[in-house]
Amino acid sequence: MSAFVDAQSGGFSINLVHRDSEGSPFYNPKEMPARRVGNAGRRSIGRVHRFSSRSISDPSDPDAQLTANNGEYLVNISLGTPPFPIVAIADTGSDIIWTQCKPCTDCYKQDAPLFDPKSSSSYRTVSCSSNACNSLQSEGSSCSSDGSVCEYQVSYGDQSHTQGDVAAETLTLESKTGNPVALPKTVIGCGHDNAGTFSPKGSGIVGLGGGPASLVSQLGSSIGGKFSYCMVPYAAAKPTSTMNFGTNAVVSGNGVLSTPLISDPSQPTFYFLQLEAVSVGSKKIAFQGSSIGGSGNIIIDSGTTLTLVPTDFFSQLSDAVETQVTGGTKTSDPEGFFSLCYVPDSSLKLPPVTAHFKGADVVLTSDNIFIQVNDKVVCLAFYANDQLSIYGNVAQQNFLIGYDLPKQTLSFKPTDCTNT
Repeated sequence: MSAFVDAQSGGFSINLVHRDSEGSPFYNPKEMPARRVGNAGRRSIGRVHRFSSRSISDPSDPDAQLTANNGEYLVNISLGTPPFPIVAIADTGSDIIWTQCKPCTDCYKQDAPLFDPKSSSSYRTVSCSSNACNSLQSEGSSCSSDGSVCEYQVSYGDQSHTQGDVAAETLTLESKTGNPVALPKTVIGCGHDNAGTFSPKGSGIVGLGGGPASLVSQLGSSIGGKFSYCMVPYAAAKPTSTMNFGTNAVVSGNGVLSTPLISDPSQPTFYFLQLEAVSVGSKKIAFQGSSIGGSGNIIIDSGTTLTLVPTDFFSQLSDAVETQVTGGTKTSDPEGFFSLCYVPDSSLKLPPVTAHFKGADVVLTSDNIFIQVNDKVVCLAFYANDQLSIYGNVAQQNFLIGYDLPKQTLSFKPTDCTNT
């Protein structure tokens, strides 16, 4: 407990690792880059189906290291006493913190050992009458058949699901700036029945959304409602960057731009923004976006690779980019997923692109606009989708992005994330 108290006084940071980097357990050296990027794009579309079709049914401040992984970013945490290591996806598009647990009624194949609650002296199931169980109603909390244990069950539109016991457990983060940060009595999901599109290399998800079950919400006042992250490009030589909490998460200095964070009570998980337009060179394209989210029209999500926009807007954007690109050679995507691709050479020049959020004109670099699918081909990292607009993590790379929940602001600061 003392480590947590010490950490609160100055904030803490943990490592964030890209899924497809050599520092990730998901890294497959035999998988061609085009296949990795194509798979990441397909996962982006799969997440939209989860978001739009998701159904809930019955049944010291820290720093963190963020690791990139096939368009997703990973954090290393530990659960229990003694600490049991878990590799989980850092996801601002979901809330509950969950991992696969013994005994497994029906679990997806996992390469690493499963967490065994019986091996932890700090593991406690949560009763149905507890505040923790009540706070998880949006996660489908219910009561076990004998009425003794709170249970959760979350199903998604792509047929993935997780269900199991709700528990209070010690969650430990390996702070980059000091001793490990132990968070006693963190509410987690201990999944005994999990299946769908989950990778065998991963152990679960750390939800960073706005709902009461997320890590951010559970840290609450201890971090002042502030967190930030800096995402390295997926092809960066250094795969690891930083996620910050508390005072360490304050984004300040030259070049900082801020825009309102917009909440929707009917969808508390998501962080909505108001994107007013996107400029390609001198051509400014108005953005309408999704009809959900109150006055917000796009969500910002760490777990989605591509930026997903309505079909009509995508057509205008793609045409504007294609019209203003000079040099290079237009080509097709080897995987057949992306629609605007080029073979880059020294003559290729891309037009300047600016995302005009309310109060913040964010100038994007070529690495935010195009994604490298192999050594010879780059493709536009936007995709047409009419269900839900999402500002994906390619567009967020090499920006320090700070969330200030009490002030309801999101800040962007251009940053070389490999140096964080």
